[in-house]
Amino acid sequence: MNTRPLLVAQPTHRKQPNMSTIQKISTCLWFDGQAEQAAAFYTSIFKGSKILRTARYGDAGPGPKDSVMTVEFELGDRHFLALNAGPQFKFTEAISLQVYCDTQGEIDELWTKLTAGGGEGGPCGWLKDPFGLSWQVTPTMLPNMMVDPDPARTNRVMQAMMQMKKLDIARLEQAFRNP
Repeated sequence: MNTRPLLVAQPTHRKQPNMSTIQKISTCLWFDGQAEQAAAFYTSIFKGSKILRTARYGDAGPGPKDSVMTVEFELGDRHFLALNAGPQFKFTEAISLQVYCDTQGEIDELWTKLTAGGGEGGPCGWLKDPFGLSWQVTPTMLPNMMVDPDPARTNRVMQAMMQMKKLDIARLEQAFRNP
């Protein structure tokens, strides 16, 4: 009889997360063997982020024994689980992580960091990171611009945004203010 556990938890810090304090709805990201690298990449970019713990496959698999199965991590105050589960599913633009930025400097910095190592910019503030996950790097003030009661303003902002890859706050504000 095999008495080895399916999972062997490998804490990356002394205190384990208290499951009663983790948010009720969390995001699970599916990777093909890159969960550990992705979690390290994401936590290196966002302040206040950390890897919480890592679980490894045991004798029962389905992954190779002692290989990383999951990595729990936090980006800011949000909980994520990176899962190494194979090549069956890939990220698509149908889901993205949206980051709100207060300044152009913050937009520029996140854009550069998230596209480093093989990521690529897309239209209207969207990008793909090196692992294929889509992100929206968005100025904090953009949602308010898009619901302004003056349709001419919202149309100008939309037209300006549609011409951009990385969003430019000054150009969006100019489009919002000037006919």
